[in-house]
Amino acid sequence: MTWRIAWRAALAACLLASSPVQASDVEALPAYAPEARVDGVIRIWGHGSYGAHTDFVEGLTRAWQDGFKAHHPGIVFENRLHGTASAIGALYTGQGDLAFMGREIWPPEIAAFEEVRGYAPTGVDVLTGSFDVRNKGYAIVVFVHKDNPVESLTLAQLDAAFGIERRRGHAPVHTWGDLGLTGEWATRPVNLHGLAIARGFADFFEDAVFDGGHLWQPSMREYADDPGSRGGASDGGQKLLDALALDRDGLGWSGLLYGHPDVKPIAVAVDAHTSAVMPTRDSVADHRYPLRRVITMFLDRAPGQPVEPRVAEFLRYILSREGQQLVVDEGKGYLPVPVDVVRRGREQLR
Repeated sequence: MTWRIAWRAALAACLLASSPVQASDVEALPAYAPEARVDGVIRIWGHGSYGAHTDFVEGLTRAWQDGFKAHHPGIVFENRLHGTASAIGALYTGQGDLAFMGREIWPPEIAAFEEVRGYAPTGVDVLTGSFDVRNKGYAIVVFVHKDNPVESLTLAQLDAAFGIERRRGHAPVHTWGDLGLTGEWATRPVNLHGLAIARGFADFFEDAVFDGGHLWQPSMREYADDPGSRGGASDGGQKLLDALALDRDGLGWSGLLYGHPDVKPIAVAVDAHTSAVMPTRDSVADHRYPLRRVITMFLDRAPGQPVEPRVAEFLRYILSREGQQLVVDEGKGYLPVPVDVVRRGREQLR
């Protein structure tokens, strides 16, 4: 089973859980207690910053490292936080011990690792993406025009609207009547708006909404960031909402760091048998909202082999009360992971 298939199965299990995950309570997490005394070098590649003016996760990474070195003074860190694109390659070429991603891993990255190493990389979830902060793995939100009476949609409805394969089994969607609206709205067309499908946002949407499908409706209008954009009106997400404000029949997906008074976010349900959840800071933090995102560190672990002790200890520190409190203090938008994610991650390290 590849990592991507395993991740999709875990995502489905979380989405279909019969009871909502409780909000992450950092105080309820286990305090860090070393299982072994370690020393040596830990090399981390991946997500970082655009210099001093834009710190994505480098400050948090250094705070984790300082906290860990208080327990293990013989550890030395080598950071190569040049960007997510550098992370997986450094791992399968043996140049790095941890690949810190700023987005979901892409299929070509998994394929390249498997081609070189003969097995998939191991991923450990260490952060919840932000609610509404740019460059911090923000949650994907579904929007409609404010005049549209729809209040919620299921993943199957979104799959049938935006995708072609319809792996979740919903009938084709052409009109708002196909999405449950009646009266004057029943025959109105569904006009699709989305972020550029060449970006990592679309990979997440394909896994979380399309259930792993990759074929998009060609009628969807795509919105990309202007070259050099660092937020605001030149970002694709804001351009999408500005266009949706002029389209009463529109259905789009973006993030809540963007807004427009003539556009509203709607709730999302896993399926027709579960309650729809509005995107809020709490519902993203406790993972009840289906389209929240998770940030992962990857490592090279051969099947049947233990995790290298110093790497395992560092990840246990990150997944501890102290490590997740540093997310609160230094994450600048990133959120801690809930208790069940911590528990699952710590089990992966055994």
